[in-house]
Amino acid sequence: MNIENIEAFVYVNHYGSFNKAAEVLYLSQPSVTARIQTLERELDSKLFDRLGKQIKLTDKGKQFLPYAQQILQTLQKGKILIQDRSVRSLELRIGSTVSVSNYLIPEILHELKDWFPEITFKLLTAPSFDLISKLLDKEIDLAFVRKLVHPSVQSIPFFNDPIRLYVYKGHPFTMKTNITIQEISEQIFVFFECGSLDWQRVHRVFDHLEHPLNIVYNVDNSETAKKLVLQHAGICFLPDSCAKEEMMNGSLVPIEIEETKGISLQTNLISLTGENIEIINALREKLSFNTI
Repeated sequence: MNIENIEAFVYVNHYGSFNKAAEVLYLSQPSVTARIQTLERELDSKLFDRLGKQIKLTDKGKQFLPYAQQILQTLQKGKILIQDRSVRSLELRIGSTVSVSNYLIPEILHELKDWFPEITFKLLTAPSFDLISKLLDKEIDLAFVRKLVHPSVQSIPFFNDPIRLYVYKGHPFTMKTNITIQEISEQIFVFFECGSLDWQRVHRVFDHLEHPLNIVYNVDNSETAKKLVLQHAGICFLPDSCAKEEMMNGSLVPIEIEETKGISLQTNLISLTGENIEIINALREKLSFNTI
């Protein structure tokens, strides 16, 4: 059955005229008539009654109309999908956790644009487990997530972000060495944690204390935590990438603590196996981050 004959049938019904349908389809009126006649022969049914210059659907025509419309709609959806994928073939959809989006993605995208000038980028920020779901559903092409294992994706260690205690400029700790866990516990704390196992390790450092940490501000956003420290509201454990600029200008000072050395946030680059190999290799080989 010819799709063009079905199209002519739907258009004739919609416009109520063979002439108007022919005009819209850029055909002659006899061509539209011929298509309807061919369709009627294929269906062995009369589809239109002609009453002078007016036409109306027969009962058989009414029965067939919704199926004909559905065929055209399905065809149109398929065309849109293919065209959309063709357009998006040069669009790289990247997922990222909030911290990576805030502190690493701008440099990553800038570098990628230099290497692949034909590509455009779409960024989605979400928690790691949400990003895995979106990757499996092919809503994104690759993602930067916290260290995790999933059987359906390839996960490549990409970036290690040390977690250190940060205090504001002029804090008494900046004048001391060998600061003890007990001294730290007596400070007002801003505590930022993103739910990863690495933050649980920070918590465990203080588990043996008789009194818990004096956590006055418990926040789930590193920028909020950092700004509270800058306002002298307290001290805070932060990833180095979050405090890089403030550490360079001296407004935040890292305090080295033996008990928390080696604790870091690991970011992995994930993708569906075998996809986006060229981009992944470029990210691994050319970016000058603290890659693993």
